[in-house]
Amino acid sequence: MSQENRLEKTNRINLLFDFYESLLTEKQQTFLKYYFLDDFSLGEIAAEFEISRQAVYEHIKRAEGMLETYEEKLGLLKKHEARSHVLSQLGQLVEASDMSPLHKETARNLLREAEQL
Repeated sequence: MSQENRLEKTNRINLLFDFYESLLTEKQQTFLKYYFLDDFSLGEIAAEFEISRQAVYEHIKRAEGMLETYEEKLGLLKKHEARSHVLSQLGQLVEASDMSPLHKETARNLLREAEQL
């Protein structure tokens, strides 16, 4: 797997983790945090928990699979990305419009609020 693909995968797992963390077991959460957020190696995690590297690998793979399953069923990341895209387009339309400065500022504020939802 290329460095770019690895980075994309890590970013995707981190985003899925943001949405579905609470649906994972405590051990799955811990291993994913160590591996993807804290950049621990399989060996470092194995040493920390006194288990084999293979066991760590299997826990992480199972947790990744669960995240992907949740996304397939619930689609929270897909919806989030679609909303972000639409909000970006709205922002571009607001900036390109000939609205009054007051209306533009109001629209910008509403867009910022929508991004926080």
